[in-house]
Amino acid sequence: MKKLIKITTLFCITAIIAVSCTQLQQKEEAKEDCKSEYKPNNIALADGAIMHPEYVKTIGRMAYVWGWPIVNSHNRRAGITQAPEPGKLGGVVPVAPRGRLSMLNDYIKPNQSFVACPNQDVVYGTTFCSLDEEPVVLQLPDFGDRFWIVALYDARTDQFGELGKAYGTKAGFYLLVGPNWDGATPEGITGVIQSTTEFCFAGPRIFLNDTDEDREAIKPIVNQVNAYPLTEFNGEMKIKDWAETPSFPAPEVEGERSWVVPEVFFDQLPSVMDLVLPMPGEEALYASIRQVLAAAEKDPEVMKTLVEVAIETEKEVIKPLFLWKHNGIPAGNEWNRSVNNAIWGFDYLMRTACAKSNMFENRSNETQYYYTDNDSNGEQLESSNLYTINFPEGQLPPVNGFWSLTLYNEHHIFTPNELNRYSLGTKNKTLKYNEDGSLTLYAGINPPGNGMDSNWLPAPEGTFSLYIRAYWGKEAILDGSWKPPVIEKVN
Repeated sequence: MKKLIKITTLFCITAIIAVSCTQLQQKEEAKEDCKSEYKPNNIALADGAIMHPEYVKTIGRMAYVWGWPIVNSHNRRAGITQAPEPGKLGGVVPVAPRGRLSMLNDYIKPNQSFVACPNQDVVYGTTFCSLDEEPVVLQLPDFGDRFWIVALYDARTDQFGELGKAYGTKAGFYLLVGPNWDGATPEGITGVIQSTTEFCFAGPRIFLNDTDEDREAIKPIVNQVNAYPLTEFNGEMKIKDWAETPSFPAPEVEGERSWVVPEVFFDQLPSVMDLVLPMPGEEALYASIRQVLAAAEKDPEVMKTLVEVAIETEKEVIKPLFLWKHNGIPAGNEWNRSVNNAIWGFDYLMRTACAKSNMFENRSNETQYYYTDNDSNGEQLESSNLYTINFPEGQLPPVNGFWSLTLYNEHHIFTPNELNRYSLGTKNKTLKYNEDGSLTLYAGINPPGNGMDSNWLPAPEGTFSLYIRAYWGKEAILDGSWKPPVIEKVN
């Protein structure tokens, strides 16, 4: 009897497997049939389609989140390239006409609001280009052992090209060209780098130690960094004393200047989209947005609805992305870290969050960013308290380049202080280590005393945030296994 039960059970299991296999085979055959029968088409969306307000709002909100960084980029280019010649806006921010470079020769000054999350680790430069109008020559000297990078961004804030110490780039002349360029490469050009869009922003970042000696040492190097239209290229280095550039007046604003204005966003978006063709896979998104934009051109009520949704989305979606808790992924100890930096692809959330909070980040292999508004108990950082930021022995950010800890006010910019100190890290040669080899840094409105003031970041009144940069990170940075330090309130 038992043998019969076993045989029957085995038969049932075999039958079930056979049926399952048959069903699976049928499903696979059905899939193949669907594949063979389905043929995508490019039927144009209906012109003049009736759109009720809620549909317009749905497409409008997605269009606003998706297009925010791209409109931001184009408005920055339009504004910053108004400079009549290379110089400094407000005596602080490097600005220049299109296709030309402006460099600083020291850290960026604290009294600026054109760029959120600036750093005082590097000497900055700025070049905005329209590469379909004319290619641009980027002139780079031999930087020796000094860390440097020139990040090249397209209209989507994705990077293209690889220029910097981490890539072993050699000195020379690099030709930046647009996606439609098919011209001849002049003799003397070291390399040609093609942008994915006609828009290009080139941002040199050159490491500078916080010493008088290094400030003098970097000047002749920085003076050899330049950019200019291809028509001016003659194979010779064009030296520019960046300390002597003029200053242009700048409006005073609280916080970072608003580069995206929701009331006119949908007036600007059509022409911006004309300059930024869809990536493969974005065709349907473009078609849906353009259908609503076409309707808005003909119907004032549709445009009115789009303006309303732009204002709502700016407040309800974009503004919260300024808070670090809504930005990146958890990195431990109440810090978050950036992901997909400058290679956003379809990661519209991270791309827009970065554009709102800290525009033009480097790729993760070039720089990893960590940030927080809170201490390790999850409480908002407040300047009336004194905080310790403790790196155990051997747990400084593992980098091939350099690292720093920067303090920002509530607007992600600097508040001037008497010490003119806004970050601490590799560049500082007076940091004091504890007897056990650990490093404790301090943050608050009052100094820590006890001979540790060299390790103190002065905080402005009110709330503030902390930000770690790890340039050219080692494996523990790249794989996310390194954890940022514990931040403790000591009083």
